[in-house]
Amino acid sequence: SLQMAENTTRAPQDILSSSPDENEFPFGYPTSICEDVPGQKYLCSNCNNVLRKALQTLCGHRNNKNAICQKCKEEDPNTLSEESLLAEEKQSHSTSSGSNDGCCFSEVGCSFRGSKEEIKEHEKTAVGAHMLLLLQHMRQLKGSLCSAPKAAWKSISNLQIPVGLELDGELEVDCFPGPSASEDESVLQQLLREKMISELENKLQVFENIVAVLNKEVETSHLEITAFRRQSELDQNIIRGLELKIAELHRCLMQKDAGLSSLHKSLLFSEQASYDGVFLWKITDVGRKLQDSVTGRTVGLYSPAFYTAKYGYKVCLRVYLNGDGTGKGTHMSLFFVVMKGDYDALLPWPFRHKVTFMLLDQNNREHIIDAFRPDLTSASYQRPVNDMNVASGCPMFLPLAKLQSPKYAYVKEDTLFLKCIIETN
Repeated sequence: SLQMAENTTRAPQDILSSSPDENEFPFGYPTSICEDVPGQKYLCSNCNNVLRKALQTLCGHRNNKNAICQKCKEEDPNTLSEESLLAEEKQSHSTSSGSNDGCCFSEVGCSFRGSKEEIKEHEKTAVGAHMLLLLQHMRQLKGSLCSAPKAAWKSISNLQIPVGLELDGELEVDCFPGPSASEDESVLQQLLREKMISELENKLQVFENIVAVLNKEVETSHLEITAFRRQSELDQNIIRGLELKIAELHRCLMQKDAGLSSLHKSLLFSEQASYDGVFLWKITDVGRKLQDSVTGRTVGLYSPAFYTAKYGYKVCLRVYLNGDGTGKGTHMSLFFVVMKGDYDALLPWPFRHKVTFMLLDQNNREHIIDAFRPDLTSASYQRPVNDMNVASGCPMFLPLAKLQSPKYAYVKEDTLFLKCIIETN
């Protein structure tokens, strides 16, 4: 508290005794009444006298009678120092600065900034993050609501209201004159409570608006997801149907390929078939086929079928290039095969026609010829029960050395020709 000087020309009692005369010190008390010069906050901002029935302006300065602050006119807010009375409350002179567009969730901690299109896209894609920020802020708000009354009471308890000068009498040097300290505290509590409630109501309204927007977005997203799921189910059904059609087409294609292969073979046989009992068989890739016969990869080769007449016996040839039976490994073996035909029921059995084999010399010099008549008791010449009867013929038709000899032209350009003649008279 302030202490009065004892060596002043006028005693404090005299000053107090003259206090009813308000015209003596209309602009505050002189600083000479104090032993030490009072602090700046106890002096009028206009006349620098000790405050008397002080008024506090909106900016935080105090003076004796004028609510318009002269101090603010002289002081430059841009050069505030620690001694400035405005240092604690710069908001009396601060102005809001412009800002770029930001997310509407910036009040709850979202720092995203950008153009309107970017913010719109961000608000669509960051719904989950915004919900987490909103939840965190609501928790903090709940905590502040619980601790607000205690903090308000603590701030009021710590509020240091300047007391009057310790003079005999009632010298008022504080803020607005009026009710007692307890009543002032009650009024301040009520003001703080009302201000806090107003701020919380504003924030709550903002959050309610945010939640409403989020609810609409979530509902829209839910509808879109439901539509996507329905469309996905339809697409899956279409895909399954197409897969079944593809499988069916694949089966049909396989059947067509098999049928085409069969027709190709039939056409090939028809082109090579003869109906007069004379058949010429061209065998290519003789070297490879001979090697396959030696290694056992290929046992024997069947010729296409041919006929003794248009509706006659169906027969074919079978050759073992590396030999079979008694001629295996030393001779080329050639056999005659009676096959099951379409007109066997009308033909006489057993087969009794003479058969002649020929290996043609492609230089037309020395053909290899062998002939035989069927053994009528052999099963090879009876009416076929299976597709083919047992083959019979010449196991030692031609020595391999003669087949491969350069003196002869039985194999030329890796090709040989076998001929079969059946007597049909």
